[in-house]
Amino acid sequence: MDNIILSQLYSLLIFTITGIIIGVLFDIFRILRRSFKTPDIITYIEDILFWILTGIFFIIILFKFNNGEIRSYVLLGLISGIVMYMFIIRNRKRI
Repeated sequence: MDNIILSQLYSLLIFTITGIIIGVLFDIFRILRRSFKTPDIITYIEDILFWILTGIFFIIILFKFNNGEIRSYVLLGLISGIVMYMFIIRNRKRI
């Protein structure tokens, strides 16, 4: 029984880290978008491409660490990782 709980906690940690990585990738994408001005149609294509690549990254991690099973703790970890990145890491004041 303890092994199952540890496995789920490990998955929660992995998907929290995955959420943080997705947040970092989104920031890189946002910085690149502001650096290079493009027409609206190119921006839409870039958005679609970003979400397709992010989805592929998530699916690869999901199959590698959780046998492709989407559980509530997987979604909780992913969302908490993105939120942690947005509110804690991204908004840190520089010293």
